[in-house]
Amino acid sequence: MTLFLGAFLACTISLVSSTALTYKLTPSEQACFFSDVKQQGAKIAFYFAVQSGGSFDVDYSVRGPRDNIIMENSKERQLDAVFTAKEIGEYKFCFNNEMSTYTDKMVDFEIAVEGEGPSALLPSKQGTSPEQTSALEESIMQVSRDLSTINRNQKYFRTRENRNFSTVKSTESRIFNFSVMESGLMGARK
Repeated sequence: MTLFLGAFLACTISLVSSTALTYKLTPSEQACFFSDVKQQGAKIAFYFAVQSGGSFDVDYSVRGPRDNIIMENSKERQLDAVFTAKEIGEYKFCFNNEMSTYTDKMVDFEIAVEGEGPSALLPSKQGTSPEQTSALEESIMQVSRDLSTINRNQKYFRTRENRNFSTVKSTESRIFNFSVMESGLMGARK
C-alpha cells in the first residue's frame, strides 16, 4: 500500500511548474504573461493555439529577462516549442491582436518551466533494491510523459475541431445567402 501511495505522490509531485490558461484577446490588444525561472539551464515549454476568432491567427513574442527576443512570429495559429533558459529571471510571453480591428480571439496556452534537478524520490520499501525503485520511478515518469503527450494531442484535435466547425459555419451561411439571392433573382425574372 505504501508503494502505491508513493507512486501516486511521485505522479502528482514533480519539479515542473506549469500554467495552462485560456485568454480572450480583444481587438487591438496586446497581453503579456510572465514566468519566473529560478535556475539557469531550465527547460521552458511554450504552447498556444488560437481556438476562435478571425483567421485563427495571432502575433506572439517571447522575451528573456533582459528584454531580448527569444522567439517571435506573426499570424501563427499554434505553436509548441521548448527552449533552454540561458539566464535566471522573468520571461515574458506576449500575444498581440493589434492586426484585428473587431474580432476577439480565444487563445489556449501553457507555459511550463522544468528544473534540471533529480526526479521525485519515492519512499523505499524495506527489502527492495535501489534498482527496483529506480525502475519504478522510470515507469512512473514514462506514464507521466505519455499522459502529457495525450493531453497535447487532445488540445491539438480540439483546436482543429474548432477551426473546422468555423469553416463549416461560414460555408453554410454563404450557401444560404447565395440561395436567397438566387431565389430572389428567379422570382424577379417572372
